[in-house]
Amino acid sequence: MEDLASRVATRIQITTDGLKAYAIAVEGAFGMDVDHAMLIKLYGAPSDRPDTRYSPAQCIGIRTGVLSGSPDPQHISTSYVERMNLNIRMGLRRFTRLTNAFSKKFENHCHAAAIYFAYYNFCRVHQTLRVTPAMEAGLTDHIWSLTELVGLLGSAVLSAAA
Repeated sequence: MEDLASRVATRIQITTDGLKAYAIAVEGAFGMDVDHAMLIKLYGAPSDRPDTRYSPAQCIGIRTGVLSGSPDPQHISTSYVERMNLNIRMGLRRFTRLTNAFSKKFENHCHAAAIYFAYYNFCRVHQTLRVTPAMEAGLTDHIWSLTELVGLLGSAVLSAAA
């Protein structure tokens, strides 16, 4: 959270779920210079049917609360981060439960995540943007090829060796 606070120049709105650690982290990093809301989803009773063992319970409602500042009620949502979590689980199987695509070393896990995010932001055209996120943000003027992305590895290896 402190890393995020150091990277933004304007006041932002943050929505977290009900985990108390999030409220502490946001306050510690931003103080009162943030519009912070909490969204708690209310779920129905889980089903005992075997075919729904790995399915989440049905969301039957939500509760919201303001923790600091004046968050816009229309933008209190965890949908974006939940969608990103789904994209990560689908694109990087090592984040999915009950698979054998795990990293034995944490360092390798971090490398796999870095490759995924570089591809996601520089090589993959997003349907809603019609360009890559890096192009939309003005970081590049073209869709990167995998050759360009892999070419960065050579640069990193040469820099580390120097």
